[in-house]
Amino acid sequence: MHHLRSWTAGLLLTTLGLSASWAQTWPTKPVRLVAAFPPGTPGDVIARLIQPQLQAAWKQPVVVENKPGAGGNLGAAEVARATDLHTLLVGPDTILTINPHVYQKLGFRPREELKPITYFASFNQMLACHPGAKVGSLSEFLKQGPATDYASGGPGSPSHMAMEMLLATGHAKRTHIPYRGPGLAAQDVLAGQVTCGFIVSPIIAPHVKAGKLTALAVSGQQRSLVLPAVPTVAESGYPGFDATFFETLIGPANLPPAVVDRIQKDVRSALTEAAVKAQLLDMDLRVVANTPLEAAARSAADYAKWDEVARAIKLQLD
Repeated sequence: MHHLRSWTAGLLLTTLGLSASWAQTWPTKPVRLVAAFPPGTPGDVIARLIQPQLQAAWKQPVVVENKPGAGGNLGAAEVARATDLHTLLVGPDTILTINPHVYQKLGFRPREELKPITYFASFNQMLACHPGAKVGSLSEFLKQGPATDYASGGPGSPSHMAMEMLLATGHAKRTHIPYRGPGLAAQDVLAGQVTCGFIVSPIIAPHVKAGKLTALAVSGQQRSLVLPAVPTVAESGYPGFDATFFETLIGPANLPPAVVDRIQKDVRSALTEAAVKAQLLDMDLRVVANTPLEAAARSAADYAKWDEVARAIKLQLD
């Protein structure tokens, strides 16, 4: 038993030593940030915004590559299969919290082969309606009949899932009109082709500010940074409602813990620079920069929450 304890302790010290060594030497070559959604989406913008700071901290080129498709699964699969320890994923937390419930034929295991390193920033979905709909509050929206339609960024997207959770909470039904992305959804709500939309705030908020749409509520625990007069769903009569989403940095599961900690600290330093925070605020993105443990805990909680929603609506996308 004494020899076993000594061997175990020695192995632990060796492992810790290797991990610490990795943190000191990493990166040894250019780092790839695989953005799981197209250029101009919030995660892509954040990655490019902090790219110079990361290059300075890591003394290696940092390359942002867009690999959109399948709700972020194409980019996620590439990072899950990467073995070079220099390939990271940028995308919404839904890759780990929603996609595993609604995609059954992924070809990889998101929650086993990937792990969150840090949450860049939080964002809301904003429920907004065309002025012609004459809907002035969330309660008025929920009182309308099931023929009333709403636009989302697509099946299984944050806007779709947030709305389904809201409809279940409010015991209401609506006709879902899915689009290939929130930008297209916003265009048809602006044109009055669809009555309302639960659409990511960075895209829909400028149209509300311009007076072209009426905002009814935001999905998260906190109000919008750019439209603070718009209440949350929880403040609008549904206490406890929380559909907050996050742009995240995710790594392969085999990334050494010491490297994960170093990446998180360097990303946090970049995100908390005043100029970066100001630019994110303009996009209605609230900096989070949490620790890997905090990110993992929030991811696990949201994974369980969205499982309930996915089961309730029987959503399967493959």
